[in-house]
Amino acid sequence: MSDRIPFNDLGAQRRYLGKAVDEAIRSVLDHGIYVMGPEVAQLEQDLSTFCGAKHAISCGSGTDALALVLMAKNVKAGDAVFCPSFTFAATAEAIAGLGATPVFVDICEDTFNLDVRSLRSSITMAKDKGPKPVGIVAVDLFGQPADYYDIEAIAAREGLWLVCDAAQAFGASYKGRQVGTIGLATTTSFFPTKPLGCYGDGGAVFTSNAEVADTILSLRIHGQGKDKYDNVRIGMNSRLDTVQAAVLIEKLKIFPGEITARNRIANRYNKQLRDIATVPNILAGATSVWAQYTLRLPRCDRGVFQSFLAAAGVPTAVYYPRPMHRQAAYWHFPTAPNGLPVSDRLAAEVVSLPMHPYLTEEVQDQITAAVRGALATQA
Repeated sequence: MSDRIPFNDLGAQRRYLGKAVDEAIRSVLDHGIYVMGPEVAQLEQDLSTFCGAKHAISCGSGTDALALVLMAKNVKAGDAVFCPSFTFAATAEAIAGLGATPVFVDICEDTFNLDVRSLRSSITMAKDKGPKPVGIVAVDLFGQPADYYDIEAIAAREGLWLVCDAAQAFGASYKGRQVGTIGLATTTSFFPTKPLGCYGDGGAVFTSNAEVADTILSLRIHGQGKDKYDNVRIGMNSRLDTVQAAVLIEKLKIFPGEITARNRIANRYNKQLRDIATVPNILAGATSVWAQYTLRLPRCDRGVFQSFLAAAGVPTAVYYPRPMHRQAAYWHFPTAPNGLPVSDRLAAEVVSLPMHPYLTEEVQDQITAAVRGALATQA
């Protein structure tokens, strides 16, 4: 194959959008309100309408979105917040950055999301030994929601709040509920390669809790009160700039069609690869936006596999090669009492293939042929 296949083809999306984004950006340049311009409020209204949350609050990044919610709940030293270990650093970083303790929980082997049995045992451990349990951050990994029915029941029984880290799953649903309407709050990221991404950093918080929303509105602009010179709490500077809001308004218009395309492509991958690899599983009653298409290769040398595909012009990625509890900055934080064997095992097995709404059947066939060829060499 002479040309390398893009892992996430933002150029194809750019061409599909045509002049719409150019005109949206030009409008911002013309009115000159580059911070908190009218497009920011418009985007927040559009996002709220899209997912059904009463409040959509944009901010500087997905990491900031998590931090803002935790700050609104006054998370501090001595608090324990439960989260999966098999996730990007931002999930635990937001907790530890406020001086609290992330307690790492294992994941389900079939969905890569929070395992309720591991969660239960971790809560019991923290109640016995400390620190004080206050909340749960569940991650909707690779595009599909965690299994919230049982997680919500545990949170309610234990008096814990629940935050959904949907950096990869905005646009998905769980048993008839849109991502953005589950838990105390939902956070997402608009990093360019996310299913709904801007042309820089950006994020948002979704909540139907008016008190939380009001606090976050203050926190994202230096803890302001009635105006920016009235500081009623310690906050941060986390405003989504107007240009990025303008870009996202246009991208949100085509987002439903892109979700449909992602699901069609994922289903086609599954049909072509399920006989030779462990393909992704979607929970009954849930939908995915397929931020990543991730295979498990339990009896394969992953490095050799990736090298074979690279030689064929097919890029791959590993999300994540090391769980958080194996990272130098986080290894000292507590883990579930029975360890995190699934997180450790899947970190050694996963590999992601190109996934984006503009992947043609011809190119997808080239990818799956390369996958089959790579696995045949290790049979």
